[in-house]
Amino acid sequence: MATIRQQDFIDSIEDALQFISYYHPLDFVNALAEAYEKEQSEAAKNAIAQMLVNSRMSAQGHRPLCQDTGIVTCFVKVGMDVQWDKTDLTVQQMVDEGTRRAYLNPENPLRASIVADPAGARKNTKDNTPAVVHIDMVAGGEVEVMIAAKGGGSENKTKMAMLNPSDSVADWVVETLPKMGAGWCPPGMLGIGIGGTAEKSAVLAKESLMEPVDIQELIARGPETAEEELRLEIYNRVNALGIGAQGLGGLTTVVDVKINSLPTHAASKPVTMIPNCAATRHVHFHLDGSGPADLQPPKLEDWPDITFEVGDNARRVNLDTLTAADVREWKMGETVLLSGKLLTGRDAAHKRIKDMLDNGEELPVDFKNKFIYYVGPVDPVGKEVVGPAGPTTATRMDKFTDTMLEKTGIIGMIGKAERGQKTVESIAKHKAVYLMAVGGAAYLVAKAIKKADVVAFADLGMEAIYEFEVEDMPVTVAVDSNGDNAHTSGPAIWKVKIAEMEK
Repeated sequence: MATIRQQDFIDSIEDALQFISYYHPLDFVNALAEAYEKEQSEAAKNAIAQMLVNSRMSAQGHRPLCQDTGIVTCFVKVGMDVQWDKTDLTVQQMVDEGTRRAYLNPENPLRASIVADPAGARKNTKDNTPAVVHIDMVAGGEVEVMIAAKGGGSENKTKMAMLNPSDSVADWVVETLPKMGAGWCPPGMLGIGIGGTAEKSAVLAKESLMEPVDIQELIARGPETAEEELRLEIYNRVNALGIGAQGLGGLTTVVDVKINSLPTHAASKPVTMIPNCAATRHVHFHLDGSGPADLQPPKLEDWPDITFEVGDNARRVNLDTLTAADVREWKMGETVLLSGKLLTGRDAAHKRIKDMLDNGEELPVDFKNKFIYYVGPVDPVGKEVVGPAGPTTATRMDKFTDTMLEKTGIIGMIGKAERGQKTVESIAKHKAVYLMAVGGAAYLVAKAIKKADVVAFADLGMEAIYEFEVEDMPVTVAVDSNGDNAHTSGPAIWKVKIAEMEK
């Protein structure tokens, strides 16, 4: 019978969340490296290169892989023979205490993203608690913990269906995935839960994402079960869609597909699909009473020797002298290096701007001939001017875009993933542009930011409006002033190319 110290459990949770904030699992790094080597799409290859460079930089600098440091999801399996040295805190409370300490760590503060009263005031809890905790009682005398920090961009793309018993899960996935867009930052993993009840299928899917990447080993030995056959079918068919890294078109959309299943009602077939993004973050440890978890950091030489170089054809732009006429010359797919001042703003700031415009109030900043960057950065440490500051999902700002273009004078936007069709039409109508920065490369992007000042809505915390001064910030023209859209044309082109390659 093991006695687990409450403090050891809390310390282990804190250490684990700090650990995964800057260390990718090496199996995922290796999978990205394989994808990079075989990728033939230049846009996708550049995106994967940025992810890998960012991954190594984060490991070296002990700073977050992504500005969205996630909602904590923790699976705790408590042995029936386990005793605790104290009983004043529940398992939920212990996980929350570890989470609080990890996210408020002054050496590497993590972004607080959790809001209470989700259907009402949506007020930030300031310390990323509470965590989502799943507790199981199991045989034995140990406590097993699987913990992850799940980004909102990928979590928001979760899909669930109650299929008929005879329906094909693979067909449903292949039909559903393209509708998810690229806001989940591919290439990543798909976790699929099949069976049980509706809510259980979601838990099964989430838990499957805690497993290591091993699809190449499965391909090498061949499937031995129906589930393994289904994994391979989905893996091959999804990658044949040509969606590619960041949705720009390419050979690799997923690096693995995981499936957990459970017996279900004879009349039912509940299925949930949850993607993991390019900032895949999780760790697995056991506590046996001998002390806190011993998490061994990977070696920097375990990362592939890959660099990200901007081509000679990149367009260099001075944001401080840019005009509306200038951006009309930019073409879809171009690489642009931004230097000068740009403004930031995401969900809460956009809503407040719209409300002010509707009420005839004067805006606190001048957006005319400016770019707005959809970002909520991590707080800086040491000599940093800003913490990791990668883009958030642009589609969430779609409902505000026409108003912003028409009434504020902005000439361009920067975010990640695609825009909706009506937004693309609005961009073309106003002769603006939408630029895409790579999701999952937040620390790399932050290195291009030389100055950062809050200029409005300071009460919104990470959602305040900043003025960034950037130098050679790399972006891609995703939608140009004619409405040509890289997220439509890229996957379409590569879907055809992949089909031809497989003949």
